[in-house]
Amino acid sequence: MGVQQAGQRATPRLDLGEAVMEYVSNQIEFIATMVLPIFRTQKKAATFSAITREGITRDADTKRAPRTAYNRDDYETEDKAYNCEEHGLEGPLDDSERELYQSDFDAELVTTMITTRRVLQAQEKRVASAVFNTAVWTGAALFTDYSANPWDNPASDVLAQVRAAKKKVRSSCGLNPNALILGDENVDRLKANDAIKDAIKYTARLTDQELRNALADLFGIPAIIVGGAIRNSAKEGQAFQSQDIWSDDYAMLAVLATDGQNLAQPSMGRTFLWVTDSPENTVVEQYRDEQHRSDIIRVRQHVDELVIDPFFAHLLKVDA
Repeated sequence: MGVQQAGQRATPRLDLGEAVMEYVSNQIEFIATMVLPIFRTQKKAATFSAITREGITRDADTKRAPRTAYNRDDYETEDKAYNCEEHGLEGPLDDSERELYQSDFDAELVTTMITTRRVLQAQEKRVASAVFNTAVWTGAALFTDYSANPWDNPASDVLAQVRAAKKKVRSSCGLNPNALILGDENVDRLKANDAIKDAIKYTARLTDQELRNALADLFGIPAIIVGGAIRNSAKEGQAFQSQDIWSDDYAMLAVLATDGQNLAQPSMGRTFLWVTDSPENTVVEQYRDEQHRSDIIRVRQHVDELVIDPFFAHLLKVDA
């Protein structure tokens, strides 16, 4: 059964952790660490220097006269702070349940996967709330309301809306956005859009991934990032109520780091991961609770999901 436990001390379960990493890598529903790429840090909390849009785009006098020194210029940074907080959940596996389910499935692995999903779902909610946030993205430079021409109307000029948002990002920070972030429902709306259907009508039948690549080409954006995770919004004991974590009310154009570990690379934000305590985004541990004749599977993480500069993105309201 793997490593034996002594008393209440939790032991890392690398075998289950590896299985969970494989499980997570196959789960395209979660996009939190794509939207806010992971920066692995040895410090739980720290201040770091973020390169500002002002520093990137400011003019410099480059003219040099003979026998004179070259002009010198520096770049501006802005102090930002992160403070990683611990999140986690435990899943108990009673000895009798292990025996009961052994002919049907690996109860230990299933318990780990379900517990992991719940931890990742909580992270997904935190990031979605931080990014689709009209309290942060406010004013014409950061937010455009297209609710009068929503994406669920096939006649809406979605292509023009996205192109206008691209220009807003470029105007704000000097860089073109490299990602469109949206929920799964809005992918279906894009598929049904008249102008988009007309643009790809002569293309052979597309898979979902090929369609997203086609949309990326149409919009002139390298990546389409689609959040497909749902949550049960009902209280415990009540009937299941499905709710998208990434709201279909919004979509976002953003500059995202392609290398989360390179803080010099401009990005809307990052997920700071305290690797001293949490080497991976989710860590799996196990300990024995003899009083309840159960093995306890613990899944935890030590993170801070931080929006660094909202001017590297533009938020669209795309539903009435």
